[in-house]
Amino acid sequence: MSKRRTKPVLLIVEDDPGLRNQLKWSFDGFEVVTAEDRPSAVAAVRRHEPAVVTLDLGLPPDPGGVSEGMAAIAEILRLAPHTKIVVITGNDAKDAAVRAVAEGAYDFYQKPVDPDILRLTVERARRLHELELENRRLQQAARPALEGIVASSPAMLKVCRLVEKVAPTAATVLLLGESGTGKELLARALHELSGRAGRMVAINCAAIPETLLESELFGYEKGAFTGATRSTQGKIECADGGTLFLDEVGDLPLSLQAKLLRFLQERVVERLGSRREIPVDVRVVCATNQDLEALIAEGRFREDLYYRINEITVRIPPLRERPGDAVLLARAFIERHGREHGSRVTGLSPEAAAAIDAYEWPGNVRELENRIKRALILAEHSRLTAEDLELPVPAEQDAPLNLRRVREEAERKAVAHALARAEGRVQRAAELLGITRPTLYALMSKYGMQPPRGNGTSGGENGAPEPARAAGRQ
Repeated sequence: MSKRRTKPVLLIVEDDPGLRNQLKWSFDGFEVVTAEDRPSAVAAVRRHEPAVVTLDLGLPPDPGGVSEGMAAIAEILRLAPHTKIVVITGNDAKDAAVRAVAEGAYDFYQKPVDPDILRLTVERARRLHELELENRRLQQAARPALEGIVASSPAMLKVCRLVEKVAPTAATVLLLGESGTGKELLARALHELSGRAGRMVAINCAAIPETLLESELFGYEKGAFTGATRSTQGKIECADGGTLFLDEVGDLPLSLQAKLLRFLQERVVERLGSRREIPVDVRVVCATNQDLEALIAEGRFREDLYYRINEITVRIPPLRERPGDAVLLARAFIERHGREHGSRVTGLSPEAAAAIDAYEWPGNVRELENRIKRALILAEHSRLTAEDLELPVPAEQDAPLNLRRVREEAERKAVAHALARAEGRVQRAAELLGITRPTLYALMSKYGMQPPRGNGTSGGENGAPEPARAAGRQ
């Protein structure tokens, strides 16, 4: 069993033996390990998991160029994405150093090396690494949120709390929201939190032809129609003991609405071609992006069925009404889909975060996820840009005239966006806003806000409330 480290590890990658030894004895607060080329540096990263790496870009077999150094950056960040790399380069290679930072390095330092000044840069990198590590630990210890939900906005957190309250009951739930807002994800959260032993069975009422929908829902007996060669359970029976999710219930034909209503009242089903009543214990969750009351007025949806399926109504806000959430979601998607595609992208550029904040997202979370997935495949740098996402960079807006109301709205949005861009780190958000931590906490209290709940992309500091766990797809 290896001994527990009491000091952070600093890896010095330098091909000059004299400078390497000089640097080795210049960092008392670290456990220092050294490497002279890319292979030995990669091996040291695997073995020691350093907090900080100082890296000379001119490594053998290309000491006069930067190809080996750039390749080392890519390999180190692939193995240890949270490691902070400080690039060391000559005065004639400043452009390469800037490119290295664009590829994910923390900072750069130009030769000749002054150990005292370099120590300051390395120490800043170490402090940032420790803060991020503590945030990840706090996030992992936080109370789990709804599976799959990334949320920081008050509107979405209110939905999460409502789902948590409703889930253990037997009430029929109606989820209302625009396409792409995550209705199926919330339906699955309702099921997972319900404690029901059975599985969740989903059916899209708009995707199945009317002639087949009845047999899909209620099943059929052998010989009930041409091609019915054996008795088959319907989706309702398959959900026995669990949850039935009826997506796009507004598209359910009138002829089936009466039969669904009878099932909801009696909790029995009759397969096509049979008169036998089969009792079913199932929790029903419905969802639609349509205005059911308008459909009732048009005679296209039964009023009695409407009141039966909306014992509890959950209205899901569109992404444009969830300030700060889009950036959190983008980072969550980068983390998840980046692993799936083997992408080297690690985050968002400031302009990309601003563009995501400003965009209206007519396709909601689904559109955001699709743009992120496409950008991860096509991006050429370690941080996505607005151009990668095919989003316009926002221009400053003209100030409206109602000054007090606009000031409060701007203040609320600024706090939400700062928390999102700082990934939930309250101290960092306060620095972005140019205010103190107590002032930021006071503003959060004023506007009923909490630090974001998200998928490993945010965290509190010094005991600040933590974001919720987020995973999965919305």
